[in-house]
Amino acid sequence: MSATPRLGYGGQAVLEGVMIRGRRFMAVAVRAPDKSIVLHSEPLPVHLYGGVIAKIPLLRGITMLWDSLVLGLAALTFSADVAMREEGKESQPKSSGMKAATWGSIVLALVFGIGLFFVVPLLLVGLYERAVAPSFWSHLVEGLIRLGLLVGYVGLVGFTPDIRRVYQYHGAEHMTIHAFEHGDPLTPEAISKYPTAHPRCGTAFLLLVIAVSIIVFAIVGTPDILTRIVSRVILVPVIAGIAYEILRFGGTNYEKSFLVRLLVAPGLLLQALTTKRPEPDMIEVAVASFQEVRRLEAEAEEASVAAEQVSPAAGS
Repeated sequence: MSATPRLGYGGQAVLEGVMIRGRRFMAVAVRAPDKSIVLHSEPLPVHLYGGVIAKIPLLRGITMLWDSLVLGLAALTFSADVAMREEGKESQPKSSGMKAATWGSIVLALVFGIGLFFVVPLLLVGLYERAVAPSFWSHLVEGLIRLGLLVGYVGLVGFTPDIRRVYQYHGAEHMTIHAFEHGDPLTPEAISKYPTAHPRCGTAFLLLVIAVSIIVFAIVGTPDILTRIVSRVILVPVIAGIAYEILRFGGTNYEKSFLVRLLVAPGLLLQALTTKRPEPDMIEVAVASFQEVRRLEAEAEEASVAAEQVSPAAGS
């Protein structure tokens, strides 16, 4: 199971569960109404996680968007299916719900995210520019509005009981990955000593997107509002790619440099809103998902090695 690099894991919290993504597989573990842990796993697209895209700087940031949208919505669909089961019934959720992860929902999520966090701040800046001439400060104000919307959104939804539990599972996911990366046993006792924040978190990624967008949009300048709206939409992949590279660098070098710790500090601070201390049974769910991914990837690695050993013999 040591074949997969320690920095090859990511994840996401879902309803009463955790999704863990490795390099070849993803797995979701969900606490069912009867208190059992229900598991589902799927192989990842090879061309996206193991092909050329995964090796090209900036372009490999697409995997972060794929994690958040396609894998995230698929895992959320699965967890909702488990949560709606009647207690005591043996009805394993169908994996087709994972694969369906409704492209319509993905498009809707993209439209909502780009509209709320990119277009709305720009329209508000348009009101600001009625009083002040467009300049670099327009981009700074736009970035601050975007930051305010992000903080306000994640903070407000966290007051609902269901989302607060999701934030607890989010903390369990981070703590489990922390324990693995430090070589500790994956037990609730060992995992509980770690913080709920992690430098490679998607929350930190969103914060980096906001910071990078200020610089990128400043380069675009201040043309008419319509042109700027178009630029906000088409430059999202570019900004995401740059933000991903910064996140990747920070996650890899976080414990090696004081300057890098300063770089990732704002992202860790923001996670105070999106992660909460989990209960022991939540950590068990995160571990179940993590161990399932490790098992699948270890088996795949062993099969790959065996195939390589057999192939030359067959050729001879």
